[in-house]
Amino acid sequence: MTSATATATAAPMSAVARRIARRGLVQHLVATDETALTETQALLATLPLCATGRVFIEVPDASWIGPVPVPARMTVTWLDRSARTGEPGSGRACRRGVALARAVTAWADEMMCADDDETRVFVSGGYLGAAEIVDHLAEHLGRAPGTVHTPAEYGLV
Repeated sequence: MTSATATATAAPMSAVARRIARRGLVQHLVATDETALTETQALLATLPLCATGRVFIEVPDASWIGPVPVPARMTVTWLDRSARTGEPGSGRACRRGVALARAVTAWADEMMCADDDETRVFVSGGYLGAAEIVDHLAEHLGRAPGTVHTPAEYGLV
């Protein structure tokens, strides 16, 4: 294959991707529910001001939603269980961990697709949601379970 052919078939890299690659920024994925919100806020306070990434917080209802200090380049997404349904087509209420697992796995499938992905992953909250997220990252994205930070008592690593 000639270099002209290789150039023609290579996917173009966006300007943002080039800047991130030059800076060597590592994104963060933080997932939790209301049971570990205090610990998650402590974790977020330790991140550098230049940290990038996403924070997903699942809560029972909208009364839990409020400001969470995060670095400027991070986005917080609140997942209100009372406004969501359970398993598709079941008509049931959303159980704890379901909304979190759905959101995190969808985000990871889209954003953690590179072979050399170095996203730092922190998962806390309920065991079932955390286990589903860790399993998805390992089975579908080839992520070593030891690279996903979870509470030690869960035994997921």
